[in-house]
Amino acid sequence: MQSRLKQAIAAAVAAAALGISGCSSPAARPPVRVQAAPLRQEAFVQSLDTVSTLEATEEIELASQAGGRVQRVLVQGGERVKAGQLLVVLDQTQLRADVAALQAAAETDAFTYERFKGLVSQGAATALQRDEMRAKAIGSKQALRAKQADLAYKDVRAPISGVMGDVSIKPGNVVQAGTPFSSIIRNDQLQARIDIPANQANAVARGQRVQLLDGINPRPLAEGRINLIDPGVNSSSQTLLAKAAISNPQGLLRNGQRLRTRVILGAERQLAVPFSAVTRSFGQSFVFVVGTLRELERDPGKADLAKLRRLPKDTLLALQKPVSLGPLQGDLYPVLSGLDANDRVILSGRLGLRHGSPIQLER
Repeated sequence: MQSRLKQAIAAAVAAAALGISGCSSPAARPPVRVQAAPLRQEAFVQSLDTVSTLEATEEIELASQAGGRVQRVLVQGGERVKAGQLLVVLDQTQLRADVAALQAAAETDAFTYERFKGLVSQGAATALQRDEMRAKAIGSKQALRAKQADLAYKDVRAPISGVMGDVSIKPGNVVQAGTPFSSIIRNDQLQARIDIPANQANAVARGQRVQLLDGINPRPLAEGRINLIDPGVNSSSQTLLAKAAISNPQGLLRNGQRLRTRVILGAERQLAVPFSAVTRSFGQSFVFVVGTLRELERDPGKADLAKLRRLPKDTLLALQKPVSLGPLQGDLYPVLSGLDANDRVILSGRLGLRHGSPIQLER
């Protein structure tokens, strides 16, 4: 009786040992429950990333039409001004005195001419005298207008609306006629001068959308459309010049600013894989797909084929595939290579998966 009991205990211990050994084998572990979905075609934007330099459509140098001493400067650099706004006033003391004298002379000559018209009708003056007084009145009036124009030149006004550049004069300075002292830049409408690599020249066309990017915010700073493409390639930079009209109503962009630029070339339907299905290791992207032992045998890697062959023949396995992907758009990557339309990509339950891990699909 005791011998039978000892035999039973020994058998139980052996069975337990075999069970523990079997559980430690990867082939005996329960399949990992995962969710998978077939690949599908999605429309992906085809774009060209390059750089561009912004230039104002209107930039005017400011200079006085008359020389003189600066009396007042009414604006500062960076200030927004409107067309016709008074910017700088030059000393006008002498000119105002000249205008007052000429105005008095013009009024006197006009009154004298009117008096001689009456005298001629009374026979007290000749027509020749009347005509001489008329010519003198006209000359006085023209001299007054010329001096008034000179006086107006002592006021420098904005020829266009825009933003003031640096102002290089201050009250007390003496300026020469025609010498620039500042500029006005109209930057609500800008042109983006886009550098297109010569090998991409044939992909660019008028009317294509252009996005200006700052590299921090994923949303574009501004958008426009290509309206000009230069016919020649710059021999030193090997780039083609394209221009795009950019609307800048808030004034966030500035003349001369250099920005990352994306030219939208068009859209193309490609296989898509979700962001959540992709893993990266040492710069290489990988995706797990649903596979079989036969597929694993073509590229076993480090999988233990001997143990996996002892599993039921219909067992599904996780196969890790290296893939080449395009830039992320939304939450999808375009697949450039590594997958085909028949693959089913594992979306969840990837934690702990290895190449050749048994899996069970969740319904």
